[in-house]
Amino acid sequence: MHEFEVWATRARTLAVRVAGADHSMRLANGGWWKATVENAGPGADYAFILDDGDPLPDPRSPYQPSGVHSPSRLVDRDAFQWTDAAWQARPLSSAIIYELHVGTFTATGTFAGVIERLDYLRDLGATHVELMPVNQFSGERGWGYDGVDLFAPHRAYGAPDDLKRLVNACHAKGLAILLDVVYNHFGPEGNYLARFGPYFTAAYNTPWGPAVNLDHRDSREVRRLFIDNAVHWLRDYHFDGLRLDAIHEYYDRSAITFLENLSSEIDALEASLGRRLVLIAESDLNDPRVVTCREAGGLGIDAQWSDDFHHALHSVLTGETGGYYKDFGSLRQLAAALQQGYVYAGEYSTYRGRVHGRRDPRVSGHSLLGYAQNHDQVGNRAMGDRLGHIVNPGRQRIAAALVFTAPFVPMLFQGEEFGASSPFQYFTDHQDHDLAKSVSEGRRNEFAAFGWNPQQVPDPQDPATFARSKLCWKEVESEPHASLLAWYRTLIAFRRSQPSLTDGRLDRVQVNFDERARWLVMRRGAVEVACNFAPDRQALPISRPAKNVIASESGWHARPGLIELPADSLAILY
Repeated sequence: MHEFEVWATRARTLAVRVAGADHSMRLANGGWWKATVENAGPGADYAFILDDGDPLPDPRSPYQPSGVHSPSRLVDRDAFQWTDAAWQARPLSSAIIYELHVGTFTATGTFAGVIERLDYLRDLGATHVELMPVNQFSGERGWGYDGVDLFAPHRAYGAPDDLKRLVNACHAKGLAILLDVVYNHFGPEGNYLARFGPYFTAAYNTPWGPAVNLDHRDSREVRRLFIDNAVHWLRDYHFDGLRLDAIHEYYDRSAITFLENLSSEIDALEASLGRRLVLIAESDLNDPRVVTCREAGGLGIDAQWSDDFHHALHSVLTGETGGYYKDFGSLRQLAAALQQGYVYAGEYSTYRGRVHGRRDPRVSGHSLLGYAQNHDQVGNRAMGDRLGHIVNPGRQRIAAALVFTAPFVPMLFQGEEFGASSPFQYFTDHQDHDLAKSVSEGRRNEFAAFGWNPQQVPDPQDPATFARSKLCWKEVESEPHASLLAWYRTLIAFRRSQPSLTDGRLDRVQVNFDERARWLVMRRGAVEVACNFAPDRQALPISRPAKNVIASESGWHARPGLIELPADSLAILY
C-alpha cells in the first residue's frame, strides 16, 4: 500500500496510473492531490494523469529507470543497510575538496566506478569528494546541469542504492561527500513542472528562460520542492553537504529569502541528525552577505566558490585577458585576491561596465573555496582544455602551490593532480532532435563569435566528445604525470602539517610583488611562498632564512634576504 500525493494547482482532475490501472485522486488542502493504492509498493511504476492527458512522471520521482519521459518508480527509502552510524565529516575549514564528474571519472562512468578509486583519493590527501549533479537528466550523458527529476539519481550512473553504496563507501574510507544541486533552472527536455503548477515566473528572465518562482504567488510550494530535495540528499542519502549552483540566478525579493530559508532548515536538520552538514554556493555576486550568518543579516551559507582568485591566478599564468579575464591580468590583483578574497569589492569592473562587489573585513578564508581549475573553467572553454594544455609544467606547479598555500579551502578538479591529457568538454545527449540540433549549433556559434572555426568546436551531441573527456588512469604511472602527482601529494601533506596554512584570517596574509619583474612573495605565519613568474632566473626578497625549502624546480639558491629561483618556479620556505 502506498499513498501518492502531488502538488498540482493547474489540474482540474487527476489520477495516478499504477500497473496499468488508473486511480482517482482527491484534492486536499493547498493544491495537493492524494490517493491511497493498495497494490503499490517499492518497485512499482506509476505516472500522473492530469485532465485526461498523457501520463507524466512525478515531479518528486525517486527514480526514473527508463528516462525523463517515462513512468516513475517507487523506492524503499529505508531498505539500504548503512554502516556509517559513527561517521562525522571533517570541518570545512580543514578540507581538501576533489570535484569529479561520475560519467567521465572512470571508464565505466558509474557510481560503482567511483568507489574503485576512493583509495586513490584518500591517498592523494583529499578529505571531501564533490560530485557534479547526479539527478536524472535527458539521455545517457551530460554534465548534469540540465536535470529535471531532482530526487532521482541518474539511471546511467546506477540505481538509488548504488549511489547510497558510494556515499557509504566514502564514509568508510574517511571521505566526506558533497553533491552539486541545481535550483536555479530545469533542463529543457523532460521538464513537465509547468503542467502541474506555477513553478516558474515570467517576472524575471534567466539564461535558461523564465525564472524559478521563489517569490510570487504559490512560491511556498516551489521553495518547499527545493528544500525537501536538499533534505532528501542529506538525510536519505547521507551526503555531508551541497554545492548550490549559480545562486546569482535566484530571483527573490522576499523579506526572508529562499537561501535564508534553506540554510535555516539545514541547520535544524544538522542538529536533528547530530552530523556536520555544509552548504557551499557558487556566486558571481562578490557579496559577503552570502557567507555571513543569518544573525548578522547574512544568508547563512557556509562557503562559496572564489572565482576572483581563480581569474586572477589564471590570467597571470596564461596571459589571457579576453572575456571575463578582461578584469584581470596583474600581480596586484592576485595579491588582492590572496589578502581580501574578492578582487572586486566595490571597484569598477570593465568587463561588467559597473561597480562590482562589496568589501567586508570579517570575511574568512574558510568561507571561500580556492582553485586553479574546476568543471566550469575547463569545460566552458571551446576545446575543454585544461591548464596543463595552456601553460608549461613550471606554471602548473606554481598554480598548485598557490592553491594549497592560499588562505582558502582548496579544491581541485578531477585529473588536474596528474596533468590529465584528456580535456573536459561540453557534452549532451538530448533525445529531442530539434533541441539536439539547437544545442550543437548554439555551441559552435558561441565560439565563432570569439574567432573559432565552428567546425573545430566539438559537437556536444557527438558521443566522441564525451568519450575523449574520460580520464585515462594509466597516466598516473608514467611521466610527466607521475611527477606532477607527487608534487600535489607533497603540497597537500605540507598544508595539513602547517597550522599557519589552515588559518583563515585574511588580515594575516602578507604579500609583496613586483609587477615589472614578475615576482610575488606571500607570507603566512611560519611559511613564506616565493613565486618567479618571469621567463628568466632572478633573485626574490625573502624575510626568513631558507632553513627548510620545498622547491618546484632544482637549481634554486638562497643567501641572506634573497632566494634565486629559475624561471617559472616557486619555493616554499618554512
